[in-house]
Amino acid sequence: MQKALIGFALFLAVVAGPLAQTTYYPPAGEWAHKSPAEVGMDAAKLNDAVEFMKSHETSTPQRDFSDQELNMGKLLASMPTERGGSAGLIIRRGYIVAEFGDTLRPDPTYSVAKSMLSTLAGIALSRGLIPNLDSPVADVIKDGGYDSPQNSRVTWRNHLQQESEWEGEMWGKNANFLGREAFGAAEMKPRAIRAPGTYYEYNDVRMNRFALSLLRVFKKPIPDVFRDEVMNPIGASTTWKWVPYTNAYVDIDGKRMASVAGGTRWGGGMWINSYDMARFGLLWLRNGKWGDKQIVPPAYVKMATTPSAHGPDYGFLWWLNTKQAQWPGSPANAFSARGNGGNIIFVSPSHDLVVVWRWSAQSNEGFRRVVAAITS
Repeated sequence: MQKALIGFALFLAVVAGPLAQTTYYPPAGEWAHKSPAEVGMDAAKLNDAVEFMKSHETSTPQRDFSDQELNMGKLLASMPTERGGSAGLIIRRGYIVAEFGDTLRPDPTYSVAKSMLSTLAGIALSRGLIPNLDSPVADVIKDGGYDSPQNSRVTWRNHLQQESEWEGEMWGKNANFLGREAFGAAEMKPRAIRAPGTYYEYNDVRMNRFALSLLRVFKKPIPDVFRDEVMNPIGASTTWKWVPYTNAYVDIDGKRMASVAGGTRWGGGMWINSYDMARFGLLWLRNGKWGDKQIVPPAYVKMATTPSAHGPDYGFLWWLNTKQAQWPGSPANAFSARGNGGNIIFVSPSHDLVVVWRWSAQSNEGFRRVVAAITS
């Protein structure tokens, strides 16, 4: 009997070892490092990937953001005087295995903020603030933005999949992207508007409408919700900030609150460092759980990483790799938060891997090299 118990104990130790590794969560202000060999990676190949990433920095936007208005249109909020260079972190089995550049610099992360809005939508859904993803937003939001016949049909799912076809204006920008001054080189040509849920279009005006709707269901500034419900629980720093447009203020129960944007197209947006982005990516890698706290329901994480009917391998404001077109050579279940200028959080559940790369060029090749360094 004693031998049997000892044998069983050894079996548990063998099984628990890998499980313990995969459930490591870095404490606030700390993050353990491990060597490539300790997390099943080839040191030489990993170094090759890091050197490639260090030497491939984007040229757009320019370091001083002087091309921002030309490419995006008239700004509605401030921008930093300059951005950092190529920087990032490689996280395997929860541990830092490589780091390069200024990873503590809070820079605009552009549309990575959309995946953060998706996270808050999952929390709102779990608390009943959003009754059903397929119910019209107009059932809950009564601010006039969903009164028209077209907009009254828009559902929460439509917004999350960027298939809302919402019509109107938000903070001085029209949802049709018409007007050179307002949209710069991103100006679009007029087109027929489709029924909600039938057509995908990457559209920041509609995303800003979605952000305002989330503000109204939480009745609390979105940066405060994100801090209290996500960033503080995962041990993020206090250096990040979600900068609103100067004209994006509304009244919520008698209180003046700013509505944030789902990007930095017209200035503002989420300014954050690489470490905090990596923590956010690790939260999603762990199916919305951090330690003993389930922050985002696993069922929502699964829905969010399932491709929509009309998008280009797109989930709930997350880019997917279902068709292995985004990142050839990476698993089909890989996904990422992605913003202009090559700001990316790459998550590969099959490899227990998170890669943050700021201001990247040729990200596909960079991530391919990181994955190629995995040996077990």
